[in-house]
Amino acid sequence: MAQEPQKITDLKDLRSATRGVAAAGAAAPAAAPKHERKVDAQGRAYATGKRKDAIARVWIKPGTGKISVNGRDVTVYFARPVLRMMINQPFGIVNRAGQFDVTVTVVGGGLSGQAGAVRHGISKALTYFEPDLRGPLKAEGFLTRDSRTVERKKYGRAKARRSFQFSKR
Repeated sequence: MAQEPQKITDLKDLRSATRGVAAAGAAAPAAAPKHERKVDAQGRAYATGKRKDAIARVWIKPGTGKISVNGRDVTVYFARPVLRMMINQPFGIVNRAGQFDVTVTVVGGGLSGQAGAVRHGISKALTYFEPDLRGPLKAEGFLTRDSRTVERKKYGRAKARRSFQFSKR
């Protein structure tokens, strides 16, 4: 025999009707997704980081803390201390400073965007190497890709929004 639909006359009836449907539809709450370790044959974890127009390909492996960017030492490539501090933030958050060697290939954008891309890539690679580090890195926002980019130039404008200078003549 088919059940008759429940008559709903007020909000209390609606609440009790929807609770019954939810209880019948889902037997148990879904477990949190289990993240796996992703390491290649050489024992390295690979990730891609992005920021503005910069794209960084990052490989990390256990080592002494040496970071090379485009074949150069990190102190040579990122001469400003603020950019080097930005790159080392993920290691400081998870207390892994000096435990991984990092090899980075970065293209596009300027130095600031490249440093942000490298930080994003290092954070993702750390979570692939040690999935337990995902929580602290996610809480700091290092796994989220900052989607802000430069607005494109429009026709009839000097820049994206700036008009040409007005002249009455």
